[in-house]
Amino acid sequence: MVSDIKTSPFIRDNAAGSSRPPRTAVLIPCYNEQAAIGKVVADFRRALPDATIYVYDNNSADDTVTVALGAGAVVRRETQQGKGYVVRRMFADIEADIYVLVDGDDTYDASKAPDLIERLMAGSLDMVNAARVTDIVAAYRPGHRFGNRLLTGIVARIFGDRIGDMLSGYRVFSRRFVKSFPALSGGFEIETELTVHALELAMPVSEVKTAYKDRPVGSTSKLRTYRDGFRILRMILLLVKEERPLVFFSSLAGVLQILALLLAIPVIATWLETGLVPRLPTALLATGITLLAFLSLTCGMVLDTVTRGRREMKRLYYLSIPAPPSPLTNAAEAGKASCQEPA
Repeated sequence: MVSDIKTSPFIRDNAAGSSRPPRTAVLIPCYNEQAAIGKVVADFRRALPDATIYVYDNNSADDTVTVALGAGAVVRRETQQGKGYVVRRMFADIEADIYVLVDGDDTYDASKAPDLIERLMAGSLDMVNAARVTDIVAAYRPGHRFGNRLLTGIVARIFGDRIGDMLSGYRVFSRRFVKSFPALSGGFEIETELTVHALELAMPVSEVKTAYKDRPVGSTSKLRTYRDGFRILRMILLLVKEERPLVFFSSLAGVLQILALLLAIPVIATWLETGLVPRLPTALLATGITLLAFLSLTCGMVLDTVTRGRREMKRLYYLSIPAPPSPLTNAAEAGKASCQEPA
């Protein structure tokens, strides 16, 4: 039996026959965004008038907090520097039924938010990703575009090809996604972790193409192409090790075994010709590397069993958090209730 602590108020009210709409929270992580945050808050207030808009300031040195408060947002602070820490804090603190996560740089289309939420609710989905579409070179530089395609392709190859823009900062989540997400990363690699979390637990997800625009005057990007690109690649490797240990360690075993064979082939050829092993250190090195290869493969097999158990536990916890019922479910329940009413 699931306790009320884990059960969304929206779910409980619907179970009791209430038609109260789901509570929506707009989550905006910010760092030095005074030039853009006022417009972002205003745009989302127009697009989602019933939503509560939260701005989490991440040690801004400008007037981001003042501007956000003036625009009517609920402002809170996270002192650990990095977008991942901010997302972790927001997901832990805020209680809602639907979560809209968006960057505070005014590059995403707020008017698309109702469509994203409608897609989430209509399909009883756990995540709807806003895939960026733009012809503005300055907004989405060729280097960033190539890096996104490369990193997204790596994740798609390993974890499943269901998301086309893995690094988008504009997404809509269900409550059970947010409350089952561990949030282990600290920086911009958080988007990678969000995507892999959905793919690993086989969550129902979707993607909607959304206009992407350049930053307003006075706003500068915090993304560092090479530094953050390598951090994202490192996160992908870490997630492969944690979530696909057999793939990771068997690949390592294969590399080690190839190296051992390259070292051993001349030694074996000399032994076949002369019956002697004059290069004894090389033979011992090849033997040691071969043992490391088999040890790596064994570790991968053991950790794969452990990971399967962890994945089952994460899936069970995820399923313990009820999802908002779809409109079709609500309509069916309403029709059933009306049929049971006395004439």
